Formats: sequence, structure tokens, C-alpha cells
Amino acid sequence: MKKLLNILILFCLFTIGLQAQIIIESTRSQVTSPDGKYVFDTYQKEFPKGEKQLYYTLSYNNKTVIEESELGVLIENQLFESALAIPNDTFKIWGENLTLTGKTVNNVNTVWKPVYGEHATIRDHYNELTLKFFKSGENTGEHEGGYDKRRYYMMNFIIRAYNDGIAFRYHFPEATNGLFLHITGEQTQFTLPEGTMAYYERWAQGPYSLLPLKDWTDECERPLTMKLQNGLTVALGEAEMIDYARMKFRLNDKKANTLQASLYSSVDVITPYSTPWRVIMAAEKATDLIANNDIILNLNPENKIKDTSWIKPGKVMRVAKLTQEDAKKCVDFAAERGLQYIHIDAGWYGPEMSMSSDATTVAENKDFDIPALAAYASSKGIGLMVYVNQRALVQQLDEILPLYKKWGIKGIKFGFVQIGNQHWSTWLHDAVRKCAEYEMLVDIHDEYRPTGFSRTYPNLMTQEGIRGNEEMPDATHNTILPFTRFLAGAGDYTICYYNNRIKTTHAHQLAMAAVYYSPLQFLYWYDQPSAYTGEPEIEFFDKVKTLWDDTKAIDGDIGEFVTIARRSGEDWFLGTIGNNEARSIVTPLSFLDEGQKYIANIYTDDDKIETKTKVKVTRLIVDNTSSLQFRLKASGGCAIHFTPATKEDVKKNKAYKKNQIL
Repeated sequence: MKKLLNILILFCLFTIGLQAQIIIESTRSQVTSPDGKYVFDTYQKEFPKGEKQLYYTLSYNNKTVIEESELGVLIENQLFESALAIPNDTFKIWGENLTLTGKTVNNVNTVWKPVYGEHATIRDHYNELTLKFFKSGENTGEHEGGYDKRRYYMMNFIIRAYNDGIAFRYHFPEATNGLFLHITGEQTQFTLPEGTMAYYERWAQGPYSLLPLKDWTDECERPLTMKLQNGLTVALGEAEMIDYARMKFRLNDKKANTLQASLYSSVDVITPYSTPWRVIMAAEKATDLIANNDIILNLNPENKIKDTSWIKPGKVMRVAKLTQEDAKKCVDFAAERGLQYIHIDAGWYGPEMSMSSDATTVAENKDFDIPALAAYASSKGIGLMVYVNQRALVQQLDEILPLYKKWGIKGIKFGFVQIGNQHWSTWLHDAVRKCAEYEMLVDIHDEYRPTGFSRTYPNLMTQEGIRGNEEMPDATHNTILPFTRFLAGAGDYTICYYNNRIKTTHAHQLAMAAVYYSPLQFLYWYDQPSAYTGEPEIEFFDKVKTLWDDTKAIDGDIGEFVTIARRSGEDWFLGTIGNNEARSIVTPLSFLDEGQKYIANIYTDDDKIETKTKVKVTRLIVDNTSSLQFRLKASGGCAIHFTPATKEDVKKNKAYKKNQIL
């Protein structure tokens, strides 16, 4: 009897729970990707006291990606309302009285050409659904002449479904009553299936830990890549964050397996205004995330720079010793080795952390003549870039830009930028716009993570926001990056070669020049020209490009290994990097043109080679039916440069033999 009573009680509680929140059927909406694989469902529920809440779910290939999760923006506008003599909104949560008033659908299918990138053309193809909401019951207040004292709020929820992923944002149409919006946060949630494991990274230049969605010590950076038990790999990201507060992810303290969009700080906006895009990507194979990362660029406005002829990607060498003589040696080395830029790093104008350092003048203890150095570099076809800390940029940007252009400087590396809140986000992107006016390239260092602004202002060529060779991470970390950080955009890893602190093999470092995308690719970060003593494999650095016509993610898995091939003209460059363990891999060459033979210049680790770098160079004839077999050393890698073979090449070089181990 007691058992039956307990069952009845549970049944009643369950029934009450169902009555407590009822789906408003008229609000059910769905949008699918053009290929039908992504299905995004959204709806409102109503609670006993009349409050409403917006929710969504997401599936991919009939597999759950996101379980029921909240949507919404947290706004505290009572102070602004009072100041404008508008009655206060009495609802506890701003969106609790939103009423759906209309829907619009749109389909876009276009192709655009980036100034530079991982592909020569990018397809922008999506289905879009816009849900229009109005805060019901809020038409209190007076409407006197041109001054509207009514509490009048509208919000659109916009979803775009690409074959590459799903993106959504909140848009606030122009208000008629002069109200500002004081955004204190977002309700945006991502509830993942039980058992999800995340590649947790506390800060942008931090290490990764594979963790369940519980017991995190802090927020997690974006993009956040996760492994689901249903076999999917899922990544969460952010796009078009230019004048908002940076988002990270934190665990929801009330709902299991749920990530909460967490803003750095509050945001104050004037309507019309759109928040940044929240992006969800899913894939059956982890490498498909790499193949689909154009979604971040597609979610940003088109290029605003009319004449882009001065925006030239290239390879960069840092001047390790800050003297005019050493800088000229770097210019000569760059010209000889096929690099395009040299870079003068921190300290040339004084202590970088001092507000009193003057970035318009060379420090007294340095013997640089910047205009003379720029002219010398230009005579050799080399551009000059310089480092400037944000402390100087904040005070002197308007002064240094015309001066640097006069000196012949081609670009600025922004150092130690403050990121996170709305003010500094806006300042940073405005600074990039100003640099464009003076034809100045930009590389942003430290914690900044890209969200696609390089499409709109392609003079922003690369950025750090990555744990690279300034920290000397291990090989396993390096194999995580293509599936996580590089989904957001170009990364300035600062590749090294001769420095004895690297924790990988030299072939691994070579391969990173093809695996890691950066239109300004820094090589030889801690090296000097004198470190080169004729090592033959350096020809790969000489010839590798930073501007690509096509990119293929061939194979790999997070933290294990990755193989990426990139095409420039008729040539292909391939890089494979492995983790801390030795492994055997097979690399099919099906991406090569059918019927064309290629000479494969292959660079692998070999302890028998009598050079300090121990890299073997092998030249073999291959075609698109070949599958190369490699035995990678622990922390190793391999790099390959494919060029169409001439008849003479075929005569001079042996063909790759099936099952030959390289």
C-alpha cells in the first residue's frame, strides 16, 4: 500500500510538472541546413504565472547535439526607463513576457573571394529563420508628439543553418523611445548529452585538459571542442564579436551537462543592435570541423577595404638582437631564403610596459635607424614590421600611423592588448580600421582570439591567442590545436627551428608551416641567421606559402595526429604532426590531380642523418593513387612539397614503391 502511495505521489508531481511548463504550440519553429543534416528546433514554454521562456534543441545526422537549452538576453533597464519617465518593466527576467509576432525565412547561396585565405573562393550557403518578438502588455506610458514614453521593446532571434554548422544571435530593432539597452548577460545555454568530454582551456594561451562537464575550476575559452558518446565531435564558438563583451563558457550551477554563455562584463548598446553569433559545429569525423571552419568568416560582413593591393601575406623572421647590423643580416637572410618580412620586436622604443615609452622614437640605447632599415629592406624586396605595446597604442596611435607610413613600415604587431569588456573590444577593432587607412598590416598578440573580423578588415592578418613556441608546448598539445584554436581563424604560433628548447623533432616544426594557417607566418622565432649551416631541409621553409588556393584536412584525431594538405597554384604542401607517442600512419594522395605525376620532396626525421637537425630529404615520384606510409618518431612529423613532375624528373627520381616505409 505504501509503495502504491509513493507511486501515486510521484505521478502527481510529474503531472504537476507537465502542467507547470507547457509548450506554446504556435511558437514551434524549425530550420534545417541545406543538406538537411542539421535540424534546429525552437519554441517557447509558458509557466503558471504567465512567464515565458525560449528554448532550442539541435541534432545532426539524427544524433543529438544540444538537448533542450534556454535562450535569451538578460537586460536590466529600470534605471534608463526611470530616467526617460518610462514605467519600469516589472518582470524578474527581461524575456519572460516576449510574445512571438512574426517569422521570416531567407535562403542565401553565393560565392565570394577572400583577399587571402585557406581557399581561393568561399561558399556562403545557408537557410535563415528570423523570429520576431514583442514585449507584450508593455504599451503603458504616454506618446507625446515626437517623444514616446511607452515601454516599447522588440527583439528578433535569428538562426542561420549552414552545412558547416548552426549560428544564432539576438537582434534589437531600432527603438522609438530613446531607450538604451543595459545587457548584463545571456541566458544562452548549451546542454550536451551525458558523458560529453571537453577540451578545456582556461585562457587563450593556456594548456588543454580533457574533462567531463563537471567540477571545472573556471570558465573555458572558445572555441570549445567536445567529444560526445554518440560519436560526434562538436565545437562551440563565437563570430563577429567586435563591440560586445567577450564570451566564454562556464558550467551552469543548476543544470547538469550544461554550458552557460558567460560574458566578461555588461554591455551598453543603442538600437538597432545585433549581438555576436553563437556558433555550433558538429562532425562525424573530427577533421570535418577543420574543413568547415569558413563558417566563422561567413558570419562577418564583407571586405570594407576598397584597394587591397598592399595587403600581402608572407613569411616573417624576427630580429632576435635589436641592432641595425643584426636587422640587416635578417633582411639578407630573408631575401636569400624566400621570406617576405622581418620584424623588430619589443624594446626598440623603450620598456614596452612603461606608459612613458615613446613609440615615435628609437630608444637611446638602441642604434636603429628605422627609415634607413626600411629602405634597405625594401631594396631587397623585404617589408619591415615593428612591435608596439598597447600602452603606447592607446596614447599614440593617431600619431604613429602617419609616421610609420612615412618611415616605410608595413605592419604593426599589437602587444599585450587588453581584451574582454565592451570598451576594449571596440577600441581594438577601431584601431585595426585606423591601421587600414594608413595601409598598415596588423598582428595582434597575447589573449585576443579571432571571430572573423579579418574578412571585413583583411589588414588584420593574424593573431596569437594561442599557446605556441613562446611557451614551448609538447607535440600532443600541437595536435590538439587544429581541432580547437584554429577553428576560430589564423594563429601566430611563432614556429621555431634551431632553438634547443623545442619539445618536438625538427620535421615536426617544418610540418607546422603547412598544418597551421597564418597569412603572416613567423618562422625561426628564437633563431638568428647564423644558426643556419646549410641544412638541406630548410628548402621547405623557403618554398612553403601562406596564401592558399585550397586546403584539405586529410586525416587525424584530436591529440593524436593531424595531416593537412594545402595547394598554391599547381604545388601542394602537406604537413603531418604526431603527438608524444611514436606511430605509423598512411597518407593517401587522392587530393592530387588525376593523371598527373608529381615529384614529392619528403622531409622526415632520421637519426642517421649527419646534421644537427637530423632531417632526411627524400625525392620520389608519386601520383594520386599513391598512399605513403610513415613511421613517425615520438613528437615527430613529416613535411612534403609536391610539384608537377617533368619527364626529366621522372627519369632522375625513383617512383614510390607500395608499402615503402618513409
